Amino acid sequence: MRYLVRARVKPGCEGDLRRAIADQTLGEGSVAEGEYLRNMNEARLCADQTVRWVEVCYCPTPLQEERPYWEEYFELVKVQDAHDRRKCRDENGSEPWACGDCDCTALLEEKLKRTGLVFLDSLPRE
Repeated sequence: MRYLVRARVKPGCEGDLRRAIADQTLGEGSVAEGEYLRNMNEARLCADQTVRWVEVCYCPTPLQEERPYWEEYFELVKVQDAHDRRKCRDENGSEPWACGDCDCTALLEEKLKRTGLVFLDSLPRE
């Protein structure tokens, strides 16, 4: 399943988050390790100061595996389905693991690219 994640960086965690991304240690130890870096490269900072990205997650509970890794740096404000679950080939069982290569959220991802600012550009440089 794909989720639209809205989050705010926890105060004082900006530098640590920047280093974890630069060192490629963000999500280290998680089964979804590489997904974290992809998410941050695509993330957008919106006018309401939330960071938004579309995340692929195969857990029975949204972000069950990823939540502790994200919550080290972010307050998760809202996690919602990025598209209709009934049309998700992984969710309905017609094609397990389909979300990895699916373009079901292409329109949403394109819309996000035109929204706000590139999140990585907003993090402080060391």
